[in-house]
Amino acid sequence: MPQMGESIAEGTLSKWLKKVGDEVKRDEPIFEISTDKVDAEIPSPAAGVLAEIIVKEGETVAVQTVVARLETEKGAIAGGGTGEAGGGRQEARTGHIDTAAPAIPPVAASGVPQREVTPAAVPSRQQPAAPAIAASPSGNGNSFEDRVRTRSSPLVRKIAAEHGVNVSSLQGTGVAGRVTKRDILGFIEAGPPGMSSASRLSPPALPVPQPWAGDVVEPMSKMRALISEHMVASRHTSAHVTSFIEIDFTRVAKIRLKNRAEFEATTGQKLTYMPFIIKAVTEGLKAFPVMNSSVAGTNVIYRKQINIGVAVALDWGLIVPVIKRADDLSLSGISRALNDLAARARAKKLSPEEVQEGTFTITNPGVFGSLMGTPIINQPQVAILGVGAIEKRPKILPGADGEDTIAIRTCAYFSISFDHRIIDGAVADQFLAFVKKTIETFPETGL
Repeated sequence: MPQMGESIAEGTLSKWLKKVGDEVKRDEPIFEISTDKVDAEIPSPAAGVLAEIIVKEGETVAVQTVVARLETEKGAIAGGGTGEAGGGRQEARTGHIDTAAPAIPPVAASGVPQREVTPAAVPSRQQPAAPAIAASPSGNGNSFEDRVRTRSSPLVRKIAAEHGVNVSSLQGTGVAGRVTKRDILGFIEAGPPGMSSASRLSPPALPVPQPWAGDVVEPMSKMRALISEHMVASRHTSAHVTSFIEIDFTRVAKIRLKNRAEFEATTGQKLTYMPFIIKAVTEGLKAFPVMNSSVAGTNVIYRKQINIGVAVALDWGLIVPVIKRADDLSLSGISRALNDLAARARAKKLSPEEVQEGTFTITNPGVFGSLMGTPIINQPQVAILGVGAIEKRPKILPGADGEDTIAIRTCAYFSISFDHRIIDGAVADQFLAFVKKTIETFPETGL
């Protein structure tokens, strides 16, 4: 199981693309994995024959776990081992697939004056430090540490569920307070002083629905389960508020129509509305830096990089690839990056770093005809922009002689969901108004 990023401790082998006995070419996709960051196809490190499958589809294992063995063609152990010569010839050997990717270094919190704040340095609310496992007084799973501990290993969560223990209420001894197997077993065996086992039970918030006759029951996919977890955690973390605005795209529509053929011939990219939107958003984030920030306890991290995540709908879920340093790109550069990331997201070809380090997210349900919505913030960001359907509408416009006229205009509703802990409604609305003005006055030379 490859190391798909520094913070990834485990992965789910979702699908085998080859079966035992199949010939495999070097760099040919051999299996698919799902992590809490990305779905990806893992290439074979060498050419050969798939000799043994150790980890079955649907199993979740720790990184660096041997998932299969490959019999190589030239005696080299797959994954970087060296063949052993003997009797004047090389013996064909088997070795484990090792497609480990380099760990992704964390981004420096460059926006905080004088000192850097990292999530590990954020104190847990209402929870005193403890050298060993202890129950959190709040146990509400709202803090950063609680969410980290909730995302403990599947084995720990299984043990916790069997014994009615809320993992998010525990402080573990692992990295960033991660609850280990030893922690959960020790807690179940001993328990906190003065607390009975009944007190450690986590009462269900709602009764679990039961299937009726004829219903079909299917387990959530790894991606769907993680999306579910992240959305609930975001709602518990941020104070969500949503504002709306209507934007006139008539000018951009004319610029796009006039330049589309030449743009596509020159760049090889389709000229859609999204690059115009991303360009306007990057300018807005420069004007209102708090929209491009993160909350770290009682500190606010103002990000210097503007990395725009764009939600891509997949047949099996949702993923948010990130355009890094989008403010440094031209319209054609944004278009090229956007189309490339979207295509590789649908083909499961994204690398972990391409879905990390986003500072602001745009979601576009308008492509399905939706007029407006209230999207959930993509943590640890503080705002997300929703783009509604861009369509022609009758609008009342002031005429040259002072009388109102009815005209056909190309318009769309935009929404901004923002974290009211640090963003006031006035600031969010000013940001929306800035984006609106930028789009409605987009220069023809801006391509």
